[in-house]
Amino acid sequence: MERAVEKNVVVLALTDHDTIAGVRELQHAAAGRLQIITGIEFSSVWNGVGIHIVGLNFDLDVIAEATAEQLLARDKRAHVIAERLEKKGFFGAYEGARSYAQNSLGRAHFSRWLVDQGYCRTQAEAFKKWLGAGKVGDVKVQWPEMSQVISWIHDAGGVAVLAHPIKYRMTNRKLAMLVGEFAGYGGDSLEIATAGVDVNQVKMLARIAGQNGLSGSRGSDFHSPRQFWSELGKAPGLPAEVPPVWFGFVNE
Repeated sequence: MERAVEKNVVVLALTDHDTIAGVRELQHAAAGRLQIITGIEFSSVWNGVGIHIVGLNFDLDVIAEATAEQLLARDKRAHVIAERLEKKGFFGAYEGARSYAQNSLGRAHFSRWLVDQGYCRTQAEAFKKWLGAGKVGDVKVQWPEMSQVISWIHDAGGVAVLAHPIKYRMTNRKLAMLVGEFAGYGGDSLEIATAGVDVNQVKMLARIAGQNGLSGSRGSDFHSPRQFWSELGKAPGLPAEVPPVWFGFVNE
């Protein structure tokens, strides 16, 4: 939170993967300093592809039941990842990764542990060698369908945002299909402006959002100070023609 204030952020959503742990604490710490929007980033699946759906401005108590299911699935996966890493000689992986995670344990925590133990130089190297697609730490989970996640968010009074669409590395045709089905299931917004997207990609996403009647979202996707390319408050602006997702729940 202090980093957000230092970077002149005035509205902040903590969107951890599959957990709302820390949101209430953040709300308390930020009182009178910046506006906090409740947030989460759900793991889901669409046509066999892992898709992330951000929920914003929902009731924390209502969303809690859904997060409990997700956290259980994450913890089971983490144990399998740790077992596989131990077979490669990386002992204590589960406990080590868990020490970095408040609640929701993921591969990023294993990558931090591998770096801090001296097994890898960077988190990117950890993913390239051990945790990325097709590597020993790439353990599949049966995540809920995208439509189910959208329903969870709406049932809690929130808005559903299709997160970082460029990261899925889809063809333009497949991306258009994804966004179309997301909108068809009642999805509300498309993340257009975030770290790592260029001007042409922003324009393309803005066009797709408009074609599907979606608002636009922007954010830094900040995870850690080590990832300097996704600093808090550092994200492209939304094109003028795109209605922002925060209209209606951000204090002007």
